[in-house]
This record gives sequence, structure tokens and C-alpha cells, in this order.
Amino acid sequence: MTVQEQAHRVRRVVSLVPSLTESVALTAPGLLVGATDWCTHPAGLDVVRIGGTKNPDTAAVMSLAPDLVVANEEENREADLAVLRAAGLRVLVTRVRTLPDAFAEMERLLVGGCGLPRPAWLDAARAAWARPPVPAGPRRRAVVPVWRRPWTGLGRDTFAGDLLARLGVDHVLSGAAERYPRFDPARLPGTPGLVVLPDEPYRFTAQDGPEAFPGLPAALVDGRRLTWYGPSLVDAAEVLARQLAAARAY
Repeated sequence: MTVQEQAHRVRRVVSLVPSLTESVALTAPGLLVGATDWCTHPAGLDVVRIGGTKNPDTAAVMSLAPDLVVANEEENREADLAVLRAAGLRVLVTRVRTLPDAFAEMERLLVGGCGLPRPAWLDAARAAWARPPVPAGPRRRAVVPVWRRPWTGLGRDTFAGDLLARLGVDHVLSGAAERYPRFDPARLPGTPGLVVLPDEPYRFTAQDGPEAFPGLPAALVDGRRLTWYGPSLVDAAEVLARQLAAARAY
């Protein structure tokens, strides 16, 4: 049986990743039967909740009898996926490190995996990022935390880092050995001129984050548009560019 023949039989999907949940739910309403507790989009999603991305209830997933389980190599644990495969479930695992990866994996998931027509939002996202709104002038250098206690930031080879680079912002930890290295805000390499603070996975706010980087203007940005690879990409370039331009001292 070919992958395409399998795809035509997909009627029930469980998603273990918020951005994949949104992608499937908006492309084919009714196809999704289960999602994680962290899957917040689209609003009002009415499916069975099966735990978190790192600790899914695999028995609950199996009980839903999905034709396809969708996951991501970074967000989900291989041990959990192995349990699902051992139970005879088909598991599609995405790998997204760049914007081109996102476009290719969304097509692989929706068209190849689920047997759906290519969604209009995917073409709209490609068009939006073909000419992203990059400000005139020199490129900016930024530190981009994703967590605190301990401080952790964007390092090498990340989807969010690739989006920022396309918007004229280079992050100073891109040469780190780890993809999400720990760092000391008092000892930042590369003399950043900006700190970019997303509201997820850690919820940075004007009162929680900028104070750790005195002297640096802070840009508070939409974490979903910075880190999710799905329909949010349609307006992510415009929204993020506007938020980056609004950076200021707090």
C-alpha cells in the first residue's frame, strides 16, 4: 500500500503538537479527534484531550483508534511514539528547522499524510514570506530568550531563528553548540542591541523579562507567530515585523 493510498483512508487524526493541530483542524474540520492540552488553536476546538506534548496519555490516544498520529521530532519524545507504533498506529513525524522545512512538512502532512488538497492558507503563507517586511538600515543583533530560571535562548538551527533572520534580526547565540543553550544575561556574546521576548513557551511580559537586560530595548513578540509552523505563518511576517519595530526600553 502506498503512502497516498494510506492517506485516502485517513478519517481520524490525533495531533501531539499545537501547530499541527491548528493546521489539520483549519484545513479539514472534523478530521481531528484528539489533541494535547496545549493545543489552543483554533479557538473552541472540541476534541478529546490526551495530555501534554512531553507526556501524552498513550492509552487514550490508542482508544481513539486514529488512522494517523501526527508528531514532531523536537516537541515529542521518541519513547512515546515508539509505544504508539508498537500498538500498530501510523505515526507521521515532522522535522522543522527552517521556513522552507515548514512549508514542505505541512504539504507532506496534509497532502501526503491526510490525502487533502493543498490548503489555500499554505499558498498564502508562501506568498507572505516571499517578500517579508525587512526594515531599511543595518541588520540588528538580538538575544532571544525562550525561558528563564534557568535562562535559555535560541541557539543554532532553529525555526524561530530562521524567521527572525528573514526579518533582519540575527540572534547572538546562533553559534552555540546547543539549539537552546543556557546563558547568563550579564555575559552576552556578540554585543546585542536588542532583546526579543516571546510570550511562549515562557510568558515574557513588560513586567517579567526586560528588567534582566538593562540598557537593551525589548521587543515583546507573539510566541505563536514566532514558533508555530502552520496557518499562523500567513500574517506572522507582518505581525512580527511590527512588534520588532516597536522595541523600546521598559
